[in-house]
Amino acid sequence: MELPQGATVAVLLESMNAQKPRPLSRGIAVSVNAEFSSATHVLHEGDEIGILPPVAGGSAEPGENSEGSAWLTREPIDAANIVARAKEAADGAVVVFDGIVRNQTRGRATLYLDYEAYEEMALRQMEQLSCQARSRFGVRQVTLVHRLGRLQISESSVLIVVASAHRAQAFDACRWLIDTLKKTVPIWKKETFADGVVWADGEPFPDGVAVDAPRPPQE
Repeated sequence: MELPQGATVAVLLESMNAQKPRPLSRGIAVSVNAEFSSATHVLHEGDEIGILPPVAGGSAEPGENSEGSAWLTREPIDAANIVARAKEAADGAVVVFDGIVRNQTRGRATLYLDYEAYEEMALRQMEQLSCQARSRFGVRQVTLVHRLGRLQISESSVLIVVASAHRAQAFDACRWLIDTLKKTVPIWKKETFADGVVWADGEPFPDGVAVDAPRPPQE
């Protein structure tokens, strides 16, 4: 899109609304160069803009950073191997969240799920969450893995492993990680049921991330 010099994210959204047959949804987030942005952010030539609906929550390979790692994969998640690699002698606890595909949602029989992501931004957000959890809770190691593509019933969609000297910090960090990941990492889920297909409703973006597009004037 061509915009005037000094245009902000808000100007972009207003221009998009003027061109679309339907207004942009409320509760979206906007990214600029794979980072969340505010409505007042000034845009520059060549910026890559993402218009992100609420999230559901080539693959990067796991890193070798001993303090933690984050990656996306289209292959089955080997939870046992990842947990084993996370353990060290100084740890008193390893807490694991293994999110798996269940066979029904709200009484509808699930056949399979498909996950899509804004991959560059998703990986960056996951790496930031790993660093924030280690700093905030004082845990030694965090591993975040999310599956993309088609998943069958009972396959793992997301794995979080937290290793720490003390169990309380490990439990707190693991709970914070999955709750925050599901609200901020741009990954979306399509559910295929026996009687239809829907994109799962995402959780609202947290305060400071959501950007409401300007409403067009009523005729």
